[in-house]
Amino acid sequence: MTTQTTTVRLAAGDTEVTVEPEQGCRIASLRVAGTELLLPGEGHGAFVMAPFCGRTDRGRFRSGAETYRLPLNKPPHAIHGFARDGRWRTVRADGRTAAFTWRLGAPWPWPGTVTQLVELAEDGTSLTLTLGVETASDSFPAQAGWHPWWRRNLGRGGSDVRVDFRPAWQEERGPDHLPTGRRIPPRPGPWDDCFGMPDGVDVTLTWPDELELSVTSRAEWLVVYDEQEAAVCVEPQSGPPNGLNTHPRFVTPIEPLEISTTWAWRGLGAGDARDAG
Repeated sequence: MTTQTTTVRLAAGDTEVTVEPEQGCRIASLRVAGTELLLPGEGHGAFVMAPFCGRTDRGRFRSGAETYRLPLNKPPHAIHGFARDGRWRTVRADGRTAAFTWRLGAPWPWPGTVTQLVELAEDGTSLTLTLGVETASDSFPAQAGWHPWWRRNLGRGGSDVRVDFRPAWQEERGPDHLPTGRRIPPRPGPWDDCFGMPDGVDVTLTWPDELELSVTSRAEWLVVYDEQEAAVCVEPQSGPPNGLNTHPRFVTPIEPLEISTTWAWRGLGAGDARDAG
């Protein structure tokens, strides 16, 4: 049965997830035993990036012999796609899983569909998100991923979050915030940078004595942004910033773009978030 609803709430164990389909299908809240893990508010939570991730150089990219121009929603570049601004349709919601769709079109040059599946584990200890990008006609280059804003501090008197990961390389960032094309050894933060993880994204966020959370994905690209005081962003994505130009992945009528990520958590010690009221 097809349903239309403004807010979708999922629950399992002591975890509650709130999805706002009419606000770009963003994960507006992820609460574990009453502790909010995502930075709330418009533009935050965890939003979908599609049909491209990060910045696209001055909004221009080529496909075949044609050059296409996208609106510059963060001049001088286009950034993060348009799915986060769309009003999505709820296809199904059954208590701990839900499915959503969004019609892809102008200002994107090709018609298509973006889907998101949100699946909370039966025991409430993990959340799996899956994105699909399909074309309605011609093939086109695309990217997909997520931009979660994890709270730097859980607000319960504990320490700030630590972010641990072991990338194979870091994409050198130019003064225009785009990768230069040069791969360099990973450097210490703070970051607004892209990293290569050819064996799949695997990141651990630790709020000492409170909570440990893993972000995993078969995707091979990761952006980490930790230059804001309130949050840290850990973004699995199917290609690097400006990837429509440098690493195009074509969506065809017989081969959609699919990507998934799983977020799994466990409490730590006396400060276990599951003890929160």
